[in-house]
Amino acid sequence: MEHLIAPSMLSADFLRLGEDIEMINNSEADWFHLDVMDGVFVPNISFGLPVIKAISSLAVKPLDVHLMIVEPEKYITAFRDAGADILSIHYEASVHLHRSLQAIRQAGMKAGVVLNPHSPVALLSDILEFADLVLIMSVNPGFGGQEFIANTFRKIKELKQMIYEQGLNVQIEVDGGINRYNAADLVEAGADVLVAGNAVFKAHDPMEEIRVLKSLL
Repeated sequence: MEHLIAPSMLSADFLRLGEDIEMINNSEADWFHLDVMDGVFVPNISFGLPVIKAISSLAVKPLDVHLMIVEPEKYITAFRDAGADILSIHYEASVHLHRSLQAIRQAGMKAGVVLNPHSPVALLSDILEFADLVLIMSVNPGFGGQEFIANTFRKIKELKQMIYEQGLNVQIEVDGGINRYNAADLVEAGADVLVAGNAVFKAHDPMEEIRVLKSLL
């Protein structure tokens, strides 16, 4: 399976968002990662549908949208219409996760399920076949720039084994504290998609940093 880099636009400069979008378009990055926070499910507010629609109008690569919101099932078609190609929702926020994952697929998007750092991967045993992607949070969701949680490596390995045992083709995405110093180890553990925020946008040369990250995969 190809290994992908998805820069997190949460770390972009919103005064020059168009320039940062074009940088990602012209870089070796594979997806745009977009974090939607409501201030309820997580203690922060980011951006919503209008910003995603604006990014979609310029982006030439898939939009990987991560919903950190309560009742995400209410907004599935709205995010599809705004331009989302992949829509991921939290296990912890979804009362009827099976139904919601089916609805995401029926809306024409890839369906992702997200696990917070405290949630074991065993929780996904009965739902894994209905997901195209599992996003493992390697920091507590809500803010960028946090320190990577080391037991993420164990969770990736456990999830990879579960995917193998069930004979599925599910991508493993990891988000939080990822940089050039741990990227190769995450891929070796079983990760397929790495989300990088500050590592890219705080770099002296973001496009070069993306190239370096891709070269490590």
